[in-house]
Amino acid sequence: MHINRHPNKYWTGSNPTAKVKASTKIPRSTVTLDPHPTDKALPDAGFMPSADHLTSDLFGRTGTGPLSGLLVADFGRVLAGPYCTMLLADMGATVVKIESPSGDETRDWRPPVRNGESTYYLSINRNKGSIALDLKDPADRSVAQEIARRADVMVENFKPDGLNPFGLDYDSVAATNPAVIYASITGFGTAGGASLPGYDLLVQALSGLMSVTGSPETPAYRSGVAVFDVMTGLHTAIGILAALQERQRSGTGQRIEVNLMSSALSGMVNQTAGYLLSGTVPTRLGNEHPSIYPYEPMATGDGEIVIAVGNDPQFRRLCQAIGTPALAEDDRFAAAPQRSLNRHLLRPLLLEALRCRSSAEWFEMLTAAQIPCAPINDVRQGLEFAEHIGLDPVVTAGHGASALPGIRNPITFSQTPVSYDMAPPDHDGHREPILAWLGRNPSQAGNATHRKSSITL
Repeated sequence: MHINRHPNKYWTGSNPTAKVKASTKIPRSTVTLDPHPTDKALPDAGFMPSADHLTSDLFGRTGTGPLSGLLVADFGRVLAGPYCTMLLADMGATVVKIESPSGDETRDWRPPVRNGESTYYLSINRNKGSIALDLKDPADRSVAQEIARRADVMVENFKPDGLNPFGLDYDSVAATNPAVIYASITGFGTAGGASLPGYDLLVQALSGLMSVTGSPETPAYRSGVAVFDVMTGLHTAIGILAALQERQRSGTGQRIEVNLMSSALSGMVNQTAGYLLSGTVPTRLGNEHPSIYPYEPMATGDGEIVIAVGNDPQFRRLCQAIGTPALAEDDRFAAAPQRSLNRHLLRPLLLEALRCRSSAEWFEMLTAAQIPCAPINDVRQGLEFAEHIGLDPVVTAGHGASALPGIRNPITFSQTPVSYDMAPPDHDGHREPILAWLGRNPSQAGNATHRKSSITL
């Protein structure tokens, strides 16, 4: 992929010209450990268990991330679970992705595609190894149970109690692996909402997010990204890391439960708190903010620019920069509460001043005056801008012909960097090394890819 480094190209949409640098790999020595342990003993308190039965080259990874040596059994699919486990994998965890015979649904979510593969699937599954298992088949089920028995962490997003018939529920897994951190993701919890399907769009509607997205004149809109799936994936990762820290003290694991609805209500922060604490039901305001002003896109001489004034000093600098210093002294606008109340009076005055210059000119002038502002980029321009300011947003996952570009993990570690050793796996693409690691002959496990799954996920 190419990114344009020219400082103004993210305005014009011109063809990008500069290549994005590939991720830097930091090698480490290969440690050979016992690939076929007879048991996984509960460690003493004060010691964090690790997947010490893993060979470091199970999937050929060479990174030195903070979670290196940790084994994650990934029974998740679609977005929240796979996004969580990809973040863990970036940080060094060995992630075994257990798929149904028909594969993760997102493999079929297209367009867009790259070489015929769904970019949705490719965006959230790097650094993992895949094995397809039919949990209704005794041989495949035994393989899944053994992976769970060896895992430090298990992540699943089946319907509540959906794994019980297969001996993969928390109680069953913990009976043979008491140190396991078992993370369950659902749409609406395990009580009254247990039967509801956990789709992000449903949660956006039921949580109230759609009621505050859009303008007063438009219908309710969904977010352009599955925000609550992503938030839930992040909350799950936080819970896993916290449970690992607790396990370091106690030596025992625990179950973590996360659901999209609770993540939504938490993630809507000021909107849910505004109702809870004041009784005010928020409504759609378009691009305006309910509590501060100006904080929205505003028309210029040739387009729009976002202006985000969060305090009174910023407003005074804005008024000076656009040639209307008197507005900062006007009692109707001088303080933030008055600006919010009188926005209908302030807005036309600001627009009149902004129409005399282009968006690019205002961006340069207002940024120089330390006034928060931004152009409204498309996604390509967003990547170009991130590259322009030195964030190196695009990395290369994998090596050789299978290597693919992807978005950089947003976390930077000074001592234990993340790595991008593996491209997203083919369906059942790591069956042989996984079975060999488990000490199983391929003939001892069913060929799940040749059977159609009848399991309800």
